[in-house]
Amino acid sequence: MTFDLGKCARAVIASVLAMAFAVPCGFAQEHVVSPSDLQKEVVNASQTRQQNIDKVQNLLSTEVGRQAMQKVHANPEQVKKAVSTLNDQELAQLAAKADKAQADFAAGTLDTRDLLIIIIAILAVILIIVAVS
Repeated sequence: MTFDLGKCARAVIASVLAMAFAVPCGFAQEHVVSPSDLQKEVVNASQTRQQNIDKVQNLLSTEVGRQAMQKVHANPEQVKKAVSTLNDQELAQLAAKADKAQADFAAGTLDTRDLLIIIIAILAVILIIVAVS
């Protein structure tokens, strides 16, 4: 009887692999998220998105916003639909700009002309994003 090193090596490797798959790995971490946590996150994201849509549309529905849309010959209904098609990141950025513009206008830092220019810029961004998408 001869000793076959190749067969012995294959047997050892097969045994090691079988043990590796049979024994649960202690290094694995469980990342289980409960359905209620997922639902809460979806609801929060949905509420945040709706708040951002409302912020942008509220700015555009002001008198200065309507004037801005008239100046650039934008259809208010198309703009409203365009706002809702923006992705969450774009919408959050525009909502932040809308908030800042309204706060600055209310504080007297901006006059009507400045607010008009900002709204026209926001309209341009909305229309460009929608056209590129």
